[in-house]
Amino acid sequence: MNIALIGYRGTGKSTVGRQLAGALQYEFADADDELVARDGRTIQQIFADDGEPFFRDLESQILADLVSRTATVVALGGGVVVREQNHELLAHSTTCWLRASASTLHQRLHADPNTAAQRPNLTPEGGLTEIERLLQQRLPLYQKCADFTIDTDALSPAEIVTEILALPLLGRD
Repeated sequence: MNIALIGYRGTGKSTVGRQLAGALQYEFADADDELVARDGRTIQQIFADDGEPFFRDLESQILADLVSRTATVVALGGGVVVREQNHELLAHSTTCWLRASASTLHQRLHADPNTAAQRPNLTPEGGLTEIERLLQQRLPLYQKCADFTIDTDALSPAEIVTEILALPLLGRD
């Protein structure tokens, strides 16, 4: 069984994923890290050079590879749900949506020194306006793909891991 963590950027997927994998004695894979390693460029460079559609193609290829693994916690990019083909791939894992409010996400992203290099703006406006707009667009997609949802606004990564470990995850292969 694999566990896939989905949610908007800044919800804690990578941090929680590492801790969850350790608690379960699973492998951990970060889709963005795998993508950068495979392509040889940062996410921002890929977006600047080749655009979002090219990035989403790479992301789908990485997802297909990651869901074929076993006993792995996978932290996925925030936009992985925008492609319908990825919904079918996610069905091969227990998928947990880490959800946070737009204001919480804006605060987290603004405080993260890696935001500029690893999280390019996806719309001209950027900032809170972008977060609110993309969350509204992606909400039904996250809901469709998620087997479970954890609200992360008031929780530390360790508390999120504890909540995930309390879920009935083992009933699905």
